[in-house]
Amino acid sequence: MAVCSSIMSTHICRLLELASRASCCLAIASQSSLRRTMLVPPRVPGLPMLHTRAYSLDSLSPGPGRPTLSANSQQPRAERASPSSPLAHRNLSAVAMKGQYRSMCLNDFLDVGELEDNIRQARACKKVRRFIVDPDLAKVVAHHLGPDQNSDKTILIECNPGPGVLTKTLLNSGVHKLVALETEKHFLNELRGLEALLDGQLEVAHCDFFRLDPVWGGSNKPSVMSTDKLFNDLGITETNWSDDFPVKVVAIVPQNKERAILLKLVYALFERLSFYRYGRIELNLFLSEREYAVMMTPAGQMRHYRPLSVLWQMACHIELLHKEPWESFVTSKQNLPPPKGLLPNDNICLVRLRPRADLFSGGLTPANASTLMVMVKQCLAKKKGRLIDKLNLWSPDSGSKLLSAMGLPQDILTGQLHPMQYLQLFQMMDKSQEFTQSWLYEEIMENTEKEGWG
Repeated sequence: MAVCSSIMSTHICRLLELASRASCCLAIASQSSLRRTMLVPPRVPGLPMLHTRAYSLDSLSPGPGRPTLSANSQQPRAERASPSSPLAHRNLSAVAMKGQYRSMCLNDFLDVGELEDNIRQARACKKVRRFIVDPDLAKVVAHHLGPDQNSDKTILIECNPGPGVLTKTLLNSGVHKLVALETEKHFLNELRGLEALLDGQLEVAHCDFFRLDPVWGGSNKPSVMSTDKLFNDLGITETNWSDDFPVKVVAIVPQNKERAILLKLVYALFERLSFYRYGRIELNLFLSEREYAVMMTPAGQMRHYRPLSVLWQMACHIELLHKEPWESFVTSKQNLPPPKGLLPNDNICLVRLRPRADLFSGGLTPANASTLMVMVKQCLAKKKGRLIDKLNLWSPDSGSKLLSAMGLPQDILTGQLHPMQYLQLFQMMDKSQEFTQSWLYEEIMENTEKEGWG
C-alpha cells in the first residue's frame, strides 16, 4: 500500500507540473501577441506606412523642424523601427533572399536607406541631376500620387530614379506596376538587382524619358529610343482619348531645359505624337516655382502671359500637389542655385498635368492643332495689340463678326483673351469659309525658336 501511495503521489505531482507549464506558455503567448499588436501600426489601404519621425514633414518652408540638405549639415534621423515592425521585417527578408532567387512578396518592405548614404550615392552621379534622397519626402510624393496608382489598370513610370529612394517607397506603398527609366549605368545595376527580387512589380529600362522620339534619328546612345519600342516592350497598347489614364509619369524636369521640355511636351500633346499617341498620359512633374507660375499665369497679366501659359491651360487640368524647398533635393556634382527672375522661385513644385478628355471633341484634331498653336503664337507676339486687328488681317472685315459671336468687346487685347476663348475662337475660324490659312504659311517660314515660343 505504501508503494502504491508513493506512485500515485508521483503521478499527481507530474500532472500538476504539466498544468503549470501549459498555463505559463499560454500567458507568454498572450503577452507576445499583445506586444506585436501594439508595435505594428494600423495601415490605411492605398497609403504608404508612415513611421514616427524625429522632425516635422512641413515641406512648405524649411522652418525649425524641416532640415535642409546642405553639404555640411547634420541631418536628424527618423526614429528607427522596432524589430517587430513591418519595415524591419522587409529589411530582414531582403537580406535573407540575396542569392536565393526567390521573389519578394507584397508584404515585404524595402529598406529605403539612410539619408547620408542616399546623399552620397546621388552625388556620385557623373551628370548634373537632381534627386529625392529624403525618405520622408519620398513618402509625401507617394501619398500625393494617390491610391489609384495601385490599380492593376495603371502603369506608373518613374524617370531617373537614381538611388531609388522614391522607387522603393512607391513599391512599399503597394503600386501594382512600376517602371523605372534610368539613364545612368551607375544606378542601373542596383535597380536591376531589385527588379530580379520582385515578382513583376518593378521593370527597369535604360531610357531617357525626356529624349524619347528624337528628331531626325537623334542620338545613337542606348538610352535614347522611340516611344513605340519602349511601350511595346512594356506591353502598353493604344487607348481611346476619352478613356482613363493608362500611364502615369513622375519625373524631375532638368533645371537647365525646363522651358524647352515643356514646349516639346505640349506640342506633342496637341498633335497626339510620341507617348500621347497611346492615350491621355498623366504627367506628375517637379518644376521650378518660376516655371509653374508662368504656366499658370492668367489672361491680362501681360508680362508673363505667354503661349506656354495658354496651351497648357487649354490642354490640361493642372493641379499643384506639393511645394518643397530647393534644399530638400540633392544635386549631383554641385548644388546649382535656383534660377533668378521676377517671379517667386523658392520652391520646387510637384505639378499634375491631366489632359482634358474633351479636348478633341469640338473640332480640334491632331491634324489642325498645329494651326491653333501658330495662331496663339501670332496673337501673343504683341500682347497689347487689339485682337480685331489681327483677325481683320487674316480675313478682312471678319473680326467684328467673330468678336460679337463670342460676346467679346471690340477693343479686347490679345493678351486679355483666356485660353479656352482662344480655343473657341480657333474652332469658329476653322469652320468659317471666310478664313483661309494663308496667314499660317507665312508664319511657318519664320524661325520660331529665334522669336521664342515661351
